[in-house]
This record gives sequence, structure tokens and C-alpha cells, in this order.
Amino acid sequence: MTAAAQDVITSKLERTFDIMDSDSDGYLDWQDYQRLADRYINAYRLTKDDRRARALQTFCQIFWLELLRHAGVDGDRLTKDQFITANRLSVIDTSRLNVTEGGGHAIFDIIDSDGDNEISKAEFVRFLRDVWRTDAPDAMEMFEKLDTDSDGTISRQEFIRAVREHFLSNDPDAPGGLFFGHV
Repeated sequence: MTAAAQDVITSKLERTFDIMDSDSDGYLDWQDYQRLADRYINAYRLTKDDRRARALQTFCQIFWLELLRHAGVDGDRLTKDQFITANRLSVIDTSRLNVTEGGGHAIFDIIDSDGDNEISKAEFVRFLRDVWRTDAPDAMEMFEKLDTDSDGTISRQEFIRAVREHFLSNDPDAPGGLFFGHV
């Protein structure tokens, strides 16, 4: 087995870093996380005092601080390697923040714009288009993999499971591995 095949999580985190580095400076800093939160808030036309916007903003702030803590850096920015190490550590250390649960619920609540506790195909396409700014040709394939019970919607449980898989699964075919494209 090759090194690349052995560590799917690193591949996913490298891709996450590249996408999150919004100013392409080779580092992640708080501004990159703020821009991500702002993309959600603006895409869904949320006011800053909307509970969903506040939940996402709070999650991003705490997650960023946890990444810095786990990276053990003195500064306020992370290299790709520091980001990967910090993510791996912060996801398994739930003593201050459960990344997969906290982030997953905050994001789900925004994507589920009609509040029916399910993400429809239209809501998923909007999420990809308006937040991640992609019209991924394989969007419906991604949707179908995330919809593990094949009922035509992504439930909160399915979404949270996929977020967990994104951060914790070395299975390249796990639905959570698809958030930023195929590994």
C-alpha cells in the first residue's frame, strides 16, 4: 500500500487547507475562517444577530483557537503541516469543543434553509454554489452518497456522520470524503 493510500485523512485536510486559504498566501489565519463564516452568512442572507449566524461565528472562533492551541504555535497563522497536525489533534480532543458535532450542527442549520431538519437536493446545490462557489458536475453523486438511506434528502444524522468521516475516516469511499471532491 502506498503512503498516499494509507493516509486519506491527510489528503482531505490538505485539500481543505487549499480551499480555506482564501488569500492564497500559504497560511491559514483567523481572516480565512472569518471569510468562510461570512460566505455562509452572506450566501444565506443571514443577519449577524441571527442565531444560525451567531452559532457558526462562535464555532469558527472556538475552532480557530483550538487549532492554534493544538498546533503549539506562538503566532496567529498556520502552515499546511501545522493545520493538518492541529486538525488531527483538535478533532480527537473533545474536552473543549467537539468539532464534528458543533461544526456539523451549525452548518446543517444554515444549509437547511427551510428548517425541515433535512437537506434537499436544491438546498445542497445552493450550498455548493453559494458557499463553496462551485457548480460541481458530480454534485448529485455527492448528494446521493451523503443520502445514505436513499430517501432523497440528507438528514441531520447523515450530515453529522459525513462530517465525522471527513475528519476521521481513512476510507476514500466514505461519504464524508466527498465534501471537497473525490480523494
